Amino acid sequence: MSEIQSTAAPTWDYEHAYPGGPMVGPEMPHPSYPPDASPGHTPTPNSPAHKAYKRALCRGGRWGDWDPNKWDNAFSNQFSHGKTGGNVKDSGMGGFQRQMKIQPTGWVGTNTYNALRSARIPDGLPNAGQPLFDSVCVDLLKQANDVIKPQPSKALKLLALEECVKWLGTKESPYGSNKCKFTDWYGMVGPWCAMFQCYSWVTAAQNSAKECPSWIRGTYYAYVPYVVSDAKANRRGLSVTNSPQPGDLVCYDWGRDLVPDHIGIFESGNASSWVAIEGNTSTGNQSNGGEVMRRQRKSTDAAITFVRVAEPS
Repeated sequence: MSEIQSTAAPTWDYEHAYPGGPMVGPEMPHPSYPPDASPGHTPTPNSPAHKAYKRALCRGGRWGDWDPNKWDNAFSNQFSHGKTGGNVKDSGMGGFQRQMKIQPTGWVGTNTYNALRSARIPDGLPNAGQPLFDSVCVDLLKQANDVIKPQPSKALKLLALEECVKWLGTKESPYGSNKCKFTDWYGMVGPWCAMFQCYSWVTAAQNSAKECPSWIRGTYYAYVPYVVSDAKANRRGLSVTNSPQPGDLVCYDWGRDLVPDHIGIFESGNASSWVAIEGNTSTGNQSNGGEVMRRQRKSTDAAITFVRVAEPS
C-alpha cells in the first residue's frame, strides 16, 4: 500500500460516522488508558497497538499529517483526548469516538476497537474506501499481542455491584430532602434508589471503558416501574430472571399493587433469601429512607422481580 499521503485539508463530513465494512485485524490485544485515567485505571504501557491507532486515525483524518516517524508507542493524554484548539485533524481517539457516537472517553475498549476495525476511509481523504487499519496496522496489532497480554475482563454487573458497595453509608442531606450525590449527578431531585443504580452502572462502565446502553444519565432510569416494564418486554438489554446472580437487579413491590416501589442490586443469596445493596432505604422506611445500605431481604417481603442487565457485546 502506498505511503504517499496528502496534507491538504480533508473535505469529508466529520459529523457523520465513518463508512463501515467487515472487521480487519486481530482481536483487541489489550485495553488502552492514558496517564490521566488514573486513579481507577493503570495507564497502559507503551505498545505497538498505540502506533497502529495513530497510523489508523491519521489515515482517517483524525491525527495530524502523514509522518510515520512521529508516531510512537505511547498512549498519551493528547492522543487519547485530542489536542486543544478544536482541530479535527488533531482530535485523536476522542474525536473518532464522537464521530462514531461512542462515549468519548478517549480510552480504547472493545466497542471502540471494533469500530476502528470496521471503519473505512471516507470520500475526500486519500485511500478512500480502504480500512483504517491497513496491513502495517495489522502487523503492529499482532505484535502488541506478544507485548501486553490481555487480562480477563470482569463482567459489568460485578463492576456495578462493586461501585454500589463503595457508597455504603452515604446519606441524603438534609434528611427527607432527596438531595444527595446521585440526584445531583442524575439532574433530578426525587426518590433516588434507581438514580443510585444508574450512577453506579454508568460509572462502572466509564471506569472500565465498557459501553452501558441500558443506563443513561438523566434518561434511563429514575423510575422503578420503567425498569420492570422494560425487563418484561426485553427492552434496552433488560430481562426478567428467576435465578438471580450477583449484579442482577432486585425490584420490590411492597404493596403488591403491580407498581414497583424500590430497587437494589443483588449481592449474595438465592431467590428466596438474599442480600442487596440499596439506595434511599433505612430500617424505618424501606424505599425512601435516605441512605445507601446493605439489606437482608426475602421473597415474602414483597412482590419481587429480578432483572438481568445484558453484558456489553
